[in-house]
Amino acid sequence: MGAIAGRLADYSILTSDNPRSEEPMAIIRSIEEGIRKTQGSYEIMEDRRAAISKALDMAQDGDVVILAGKGHETYQEISGVKRPFDEKQIVRELLSGREGK
Repeated sequence: MGAIAGRLADYSILTSDNPRSEEPMAIIRSIEEGIRKTQGSYEIMEDRRAAISKALDMAQDGDVVILAGKGHETYQEISGVKRPFDEKQIVRELLSGREGK
C-alpha cells in the first residue's frame, strides 16, 4: 500500500486504522517502508481523526482526498476494544466547519 501511495499520491498521511492487538506504529512503519522506496512525500500521524483533519486542511480546489482502510466500518478496534469511529460522519463534521472558508 505504501509503494502505491508513494508512486501515485502528491502527499500521503500515514495513520492508524484497526490495529486490533498489533502495535499501531508497527503497522504504520510497515507501510512507510513501501512509501520510502518511492521517494513519495508523506508524514505520520497516528491519530486518525487528526490525520483526516490535516488532509482536509491541506486540500485545495481540484484535489482529491482518499481515505483508505476503513470502508464501511464504524469503529476502530484498538487493543481488542471497539471504539466508535464513523469516518463518514467525522468527515461531514470536519467539512461543515470549513464551509465558506
